[in-house]
Amino acid sequence: MKNSVKYIILVLCILASLYFIDDIKKFFTEPLKKDAEKQEIQIPKINEYKIFEGNYYYVQDTNKFVPSNKQDILNIIYTVLNSGWENFTFYCPKGYTTCVDDVTEITNDDETLSNINNFVHPFNSFKTVETNYTTSGEITLIIHKLYNEEQIKTLNKKIDELYNELVTDNMTDTDKIKVIHDYIINNTKYDDAKISGITKDNSNNAYGVLIDGYGICSGYTDAMALFLNKMNIQNIKVSSSKHIWNLVYINGQWSNLDLTFDDPITETGEDILSHDYFLIDSKSMIEKDKSNQHDFNKETFVEAVK
Repeated sequence: MKNSVKYIILVLCILASLYFIDDIKKFFTEPLKKDAEKQEIQIPKINEYKIFEGNYYYVQDTNKFVPSNKQDILNIIYTVLNSGWENFTFYCPKGYTTCVDDVTEITNDDETLSNINNFVHPFNSFKTVETNYTTSGEITLIIHKLYNEEQIKTLNKKIDELYNELVTDNMTDTDKIKVIHDYIINNTKYDDAKISGITKDNSNNAYGVLIDGYGICSGYTDAMALFLNKMNIQNIKVSSSKHIWNLVYINGQWSNLDLTFDDPITETGEDILSHDYFLIDSKSMIEKDKSNQHDFNKETFVEAVK
């Protein structure tokens, strides 16, 4: 008899626990989320490469580190990168139930992260982004930078030397951009071996272009962006699924600047300096390009449409 009573009580307990499962989960998880919401956000020191014009259509600089939606998460990631922070922790609030899932989706999407990267200074851009989570909604971003300190030091010295050699005070902004455009093309070989899978170190960044003398489109673009930033000319990088180039705000409008296409590979190996893609509007650029490599996402790079 006693065993039967124990059995009945056990069954009733199991049924009750199943019926109230959501309330039980809520009891154990809500205190954790409430504690997470009360955590103080530690703001690291901003580095010297932060772009203070950082308010674009796609992402905006923010001081709101408790997100309410996906755009808030994009803005947080952008602010972390743009500020040069290598480690940053923020918290998902109790009311934003899909927050951790949204963070996971965004940080696992290489295209989205690459798009955000296009709006930051090259020296603050990432090689990889590592994301750690806790059940309390604590999110930690760990940024592994594309450029190391030694590369940055070498590149800054080279840029200063070239700028002082090539640029004069009486030049217009267009003249300054042109002389740098021409120098990079005349002193860089396109790393076509990269296409066949034979990788040279640094061909994807400015170090390969300005120090080693070879590069691919991302290297050309970063090298030009470093000079544009030195000139205090607002710029971003625009990318398609196959290509990347510079977008420059000059003479009151955004114009495209593609050094890779102005340094074409020829069958004879002859070096050619072109200005076909020098400060042109997006419509003209797309019409010129028969390979469709400039077919960019107009919802992401709205500035390029203007």
